Amino acid sequence: MNFSNPKTLVFTLSAFVLALYLLLVFAVLPAGDALLKLSVGVVLSVIVYLVTYALFKKFILEKIKGIYKNIVSHKSQELLDIDIQNTWADDPVKSAGSKVANWSEKQKTEIATLKKQEQFRREFLGNVAHELKTPLFNMQGYILTLLDGGLEDENINMDYLKRAATNADRMISIIEDLDEISRLDSGEIALHKGNFGIVELVSEVFHSLEIQAKKKAMDLKFDKEKSKEIFVFADKDKIRQVLVNLISNALKYGIQGGWVKVQFTDMEDAVMVEIEDNGIGIEEKHLPRLFERFYRVDESRSRELGGSGLGLAIVKHIVEAHQQKIGVRSSVKSGSVFHFTLEKKRK
Repeated sequence: MNFSNPKTLVFTLSAFVLALYLLLVFAVLPAGDALLKLSVGVVLSVIVYLVTYALFKKFILEKIKGIYKNIVSHKSQELLDIDIQNTWADDPVKSAGSKVANWSEKQKTEIATLKKQEQFRREFLGNVAHELKTPLFNMQGYILTLLDGGLEDENINMDYLKRAATNADRMISIIEDLDEISRLDSGEIALHKGNFGIVELVSEVFHSLEIQAKKKAMDLKFDKEKSKEIFVFADKDKIRQVLVNLISNALKYGIQGGWVKVQFTDMEDAVMVEIEDNGIGIEEKHLPRLFERFYRVDESRSRELGGSGLGLAIVKHIVEAHQQKIGVRSSVKSGSVFHFTLEKKRK
């Protein structure tokens, strides 16, 4: 018999009272009207049941409410907002324990999330400081040299001014990317979606990066000759930014005389766009963190080639803002393939 159920417990007590009463009236007291005695006994047991159940319920609920108050004292109203009367189930203690356990698990999850966010915040601030410190110190060095007499030296004055300007541009680039990624995070940047041809857009990006490709004698091409346009539904300007970033990166880290090619895969409800190169590739250990802010596979080479270290993070935000996915596969000396999906055109 389950005595954790309050109704069962009170019913058992009432039955015991009835049995005790019947024992007294039939075994001890003089014989009389048996039906009357039995009726009185039943009425008595019912009264005992109702009174005991009411008192027991009030007692247990007050205890449970006290538990909730103690747990959430000065912290949350979540458990206090629970309808205590609804807690009086078949097993109120078990029900209360389950609610407290769920609340406790939620608190643990929230604490873990807060700790993770705090760690991310510290790393992010450290990375921002590190990224801005290098161009700032470089600028300071060039300007101080010019102020100390270098301005009059025709052999270095223009060179140092150009170097200072280059570092200023780098700082501006970092700040602009930080501003954009902050707005993407907060959802301030609205997407202006529409149908457009993705093949034509890639061709435009190829044209804009032609000079960069020629410097390394690299070929920009489609995987197959495209005679038919592929239409997608997205924010054209944002997808242009994604393509420019990914194709530009492929050119930066590509090998002399190499190639970058784009191919499309028709999926059920989407189109997959793949940007492939035959460059230096990326070690597998770096792939999970490649889209993190300021994460660099090779810090010295990355800074030498320029960039804010936020490009891939921005790309990821843009693709995910379209409710689509982005990924990468790569191996050292075998090149890399960045791929993302876009929704097919809407009618």
